[in-house]
Amino acid sequence: MIRLVDLTKRYTSVLAVDKVNLNIREGELFGFLGPNGAGKTTTIRMMAGLVKPTHGQAFINGWNVYANPREAKLITGFIPDRPFLYGKLTGREFLRFVGNLYGLASSAIDSRIDRLFSLFNTTDYGDDLIESYSHGMKQRIVMASALIHNPKVLIVDEPMVGLDPRGAKLVKRIFKNLCKNGTTVFMSTHTLEIAEEMCDRIGIIQEGQVIAVGSMKELKEKAGSDDKRLESIFFKLTGDEDMEDVIEALRFQGQ
Repeated sequence: MIRLVDLTKRYTSVLAVDKVNLNIREGELFGFLGPNGAGKTTTIRMMAGLVKPTHGQAFINGWNVYANPREAKLITGFIPDRPFLYGKLTGREFLRFVGNLYGLASSAIDSRIDRLFSLFNTTDYGDDLIESYSHGMKQRIVMASALIHNPKVLIVDEPMVGLDPRGAKLVKRIFKNLCKNGTTVFMSTHTLEIAEEMCDRIGIIQEGQVIAVGSMKELKEKAGSDDKRLESIFFKLTGDEDMEDVIEALRFQGQ
């Protein structure tokens, strides 16, 4: 469903992403992890067609994101880490605007808006101006806008930022249900516990290169770790085992 082939991005002297190769299956919830500056967001923006790669290709359901951008984007939903919303529109108006961008019929847009409002528990606020929304409410509207056209692929950059525990639980349930129904979810996150809980497979990127891909069991074997926690596996694979020692010491002090 998603295929990245030697995907590379260089900014003058900085090699942000270096020959990333990934294959993500239909209905898979794939987690993308890495330290700050590792290349996660740049990779995601290339997948979404917002940044042109220096070299390599990205395919969504067989469509080349750069050679066939319209076809690829029509089946892709994108939730950026810093979404932009029009504060002077209501939530309903914004979703109707996005639905029109995807060429949906007016009757289909209205029915989908009502369904998404119900799904994200935002029905009571749908006709309020977006500028009056809390951060968590804005996040829900952005997620709803990414789903209004029933995408086959959902690309998400840090979906839980700013959400309260109830909102985070809701989003987890929605993503899992989407995957059960065949949608492919590619999710970047800094929160290792979320990736460990939700993802079928996980890819780890460091200094622009994917250093490991696999299930929790496969990553554990690659790391040679006796610890089943993703936190420990992540630090071993990224060569930051000293950090794991610090965390263990803090845990001990807190007991």
